[in-house]
Amino acid sequence: MPDSLVPKTISTLAEGYGLARLRADALAGLTVAIVALPLSMAIAIASGVTPDRGLYTAIVGGFIVSLLGGSRVQIGGPAGAFIVLVAATGARHGLDGLLLASAMGGIMLIAAGYLRLGQYIKFIPYPVTVGFTAGIAVIIFASQLRDLFGLTLSGAEPGPIVDKLIALGHAAGTVNWAAVLTAALTTGIILGLRRLRPHWPGMLIAVAAASAFVALLQLPGETIGTRFGGIPRGLPLPTLPPLSLDKAAAVFPDAVSFALLGAIESLLSAVVADGMTGRRHRSSMELIAQGVANICSALFGGICVTGTIARTPTNVRAGATSPVSGMLHSVFLLLFMLLAAPLASYIPLASLAGVLAIVAWNMIEKPPVMALLRSSYGDAVVLLATFLIVVFRDLTEGIVIGFALGAVLFIDRMAKSISIGETKPLSPLPQENGEEHPVVADDPNTVIYRISGIFFFGSAATVGTVLDRIADQRRNFILDCTEVPFLDSTAANVIEGILRKAERSGVRFIITGAKPQVRRALYQHHVRPPRVLMRASIEAALEVIRNEQT
Repeated sequence: MPDSLVPKTISTLAEGYGLARLRADALAGLTVAIVALPLSMAIAIASGVTPDRGLYTAIVGGFIVSLLGGSRVQIGGPAGAFIVLVAATGARHGLDGLLLASAMGGIMLIAAGYLRLGQYIKFIPYPVTVGFTAGIAVIIFASQLRDLFGLTLSGAEPGPIVDKLIALGHAAGTVNWAAVLTAALTTGIILGLRRLRPHWPGMLIAVAAASAFVALLQLPGETIGTRFGGIPRGLPLPTLPPLSLDKAAAVFPDAVSFALLGAIESLLSAVVADGMTGRRHRSSMELIAQGVANICSALFGGICVTGTIARTPTNVRAGATSPVSGMLHSVFLLLFMLLAAPLASYIPLASLAGVLAIVAWNMIEKPPVMALLRSSYGDAVVLLATFLIVVFRDLTEGIVIGFALGAVLFIDRMAKSISIGETKPLSPLPQENGEEHPVVADDPNTVIYRISGIFFFGSAATVGTVLDRIADQRRNFILDCTEVPFLDSTAANVIEGILRKAERSGVRFIITGAKPQVRRALYQHHVRPPRVLMRASIEAALEVIRNEQT
């Protein structure tokens, strides 16, 4: 059941679930929770909300994604890809508008899942996803420059990247070197542990070490406590965001962006997990789970939920065997919040900015970027266009325009792959020794043309020009479609036009080798007997002509 509407939790538990699997899932869940703890707070702060809302998202949304999802090992929570959208939506509509947009996006995701739209995400070209991810990474890094350098701005930090960089440049004289040192310490520990102790929770260790370093030396700089007053010890009660038709209409475009990006991000993450585990996720069920998770997250004051490409592979490498690991990851995060909330006040914002700087660097897929830039001019254009539009314009525009460019590139390549030309069939004729040998059958009153490849609107003009020149030159015109796997309405209309020209000139039109789907398309455009003869092969068509001549 590759795309059934049954959560993977039910499927995996039905296989049999014992103590050994529970132990493996608990260890994996704890590992992911340790990674998710600083990351969830950092993403929330970068998104323009308080750090506790990132934890609400990971706890509530992450639990629902694992409970109802279509992947065995998917980890849900706040993601770096949403930072720009969440921050922009919050700035335009406030926190209530942001929560409403998240819930509405969740409803759209549920609808997409029931409509089985998840399977169409695979049609997004690879250069689009690579350029999109790289663009988000650049935006995330730019959003952390203020905290990385401890800059003091005279007003609010602008959203657009160009305006942001100009404002940060004007504030260059306010650099806090203690913040720079803290960020450098954080990134240095993460990179060092990744090299020397790759299985250790580098991000959590780095943030803890940087917090202790700042507290012991009493270095100046903002912390979670000074900017946000710390985080609460526990989850809030669920509440509905204020709802009105005017507010819903205002946040509708943002909800669409949340749903589109959530679907892409979560299904890409599930595909990555499939490649690591050898399993197959259920895309429709995954979308439904993401939708329910976004609604529940909004009810608890959390932000957008999606499958996370950073934490899901961590879960796989830690030995997860079922969605139970993802649910336990949320439980562990809740325990951390209950027990260690007061300590979070000492976390320097520069340290969390260093964490996100590492995340942004990791998001850029360096080898694929270089491979696409070298592979072909078309792929490079799609990659760069998506990247630049995401960075300087809008995430959704980047996806749409990148997809459109990719589609045009594909159409152009398919149009150039079709071939059409005159062919001379081989006919067995008896020789003197009584044996039959194939020789070219050459009838001056018959012309035979063969089309090879997908015959569609992109190649219709080219093929139509060739056929139009020869449709009235012989008594018999055979068009062989044996090597045409698909024919669309534009191509069928071209053939119907050639048929009309042949009818006016008294030329017999015979189509050979047409597959059932090709024949159906031709019939719908009135290319059917008695106007045209349909035969299984060129030899069968020639046999008709020879029988009439004898």
